[in-house]
Amino acid sequence: MTIEELKEFYGNKKVLITGHTGFKGSWLTRILTLSGAEVTGYSLTPPTDPSLFEIAGLEDTIKSVVGDIRDLEHLSRVFEETRPEIVFHLAAQPIVRESYQEPVYTYETNVMGTVNVLECVRWTESVRSFLNVTTDKVYENREWEYGYRECDNLDGYDPYSNSKSCSELVTHSYKKSFFEDGRCAISTARAGNVIGGGDFAADRIIPDCVRAAAAGKTIIVRNPYSTRPYQHVMEPLAVYLAIAMKQYEDRTFEGYYNVGPDDKDCVTTGTLADLFCAAWGQGQTWENRWMGGPHEANFLKLDCSKIKHTFGWTPRYGVKEAVEKTVEWSKEYLEGADMTEVMDRQIREFFIS
Repeated sequence: MTIEELKEFYGNKKVLITGHTGFKGSWLTRILTLSGAEVTGYSLTPPTDPSLFEIAGLEDTIKSVVGDIRDLEHLSRVFEETRPEIVFHLAAQPIVRESYQEPVYTYETNVMGTVNVLECVRWTESVRSFLNVTTDKVYENREWEYGYRECDNLDGYDPYSNSKSCSELVTHSYKKSFFEDGRCAISTARAGNVIGGGDFAADRIIPDCVRAAAAGKTIIVRNPYSTRPYQHVMEPLAVYLAIAMKQYEDRTFEGYYNVGPDDKDCVTTGTLADLFCAAWGQGQTWENRWMGGPHEANFLKLDCSKIKHTFGWTPRYGVKEAVEKTVEWSKEYLEGADMTEVMDRQIREFFIS
């Protein structure tokens, strides 16, 4: 899709995003704003300091509501007031290691939060398109060498992954129980690991790389042999936008979709660190140092045949370009550039014909 195509559909549409203050939510918010959508965001305050949401001044460009998706009463009022046509559900507790420390909060947010959002969609007649954004970690991970397909078993191992599996199942149940009348199309998107400028989260490889490089330190990689499907943040966002648009126009497009890179871009964490060091330059290095911690999958990738066949989608950036775009954003941020302009430039570079 191009910016012009996004404007043609999303221009003046009322869109609600949960989790808009997060990393992916901030990029999605900006893309929709540039497309002329009337955006309402519902989220806790930004989860990191610094945060992309604040750096880019996004609060001044949309209707931003501070709220917890566990609070059904408050969320319902926002739906009643804004009457959205399209809803993107991104709000979540997204960190695997944190889910071991706060499992109850993780399940409350990721499972009951999804129930609450779907309840609001159910009672808001204006909503015609709903997308629940989950994760590649929803699958029962058997360390298979081939990619998981949408028909494979859902059963995440850790509390984060398992809670997102439950979020998928909640969505499936609501779709079959309440939305078979055709009023609102319902889909989920299971995305691989995303990288891009403005991610300041703890316990993620690229933000850890940026922090170390900015401080002139060696990067510490705790598991360089784990394989993951890494992709630039705008890859899944483009797919989310396409799904929400297509199913709004034609309900036959609703469904459950994997969104990940090509097999060649499913790389080990060590390879990703190598790509980062090459892009950063200045003699940047990394070292392997196991820091301990709970179970995480070693090998995970997705089969994205369905989304490619249904939407004719192919990734625009490979993992090398994704890392380079992330380094570009990070260096401009460290140099004090206008980060709204940097975001807008990278968005327009991605959404070209």
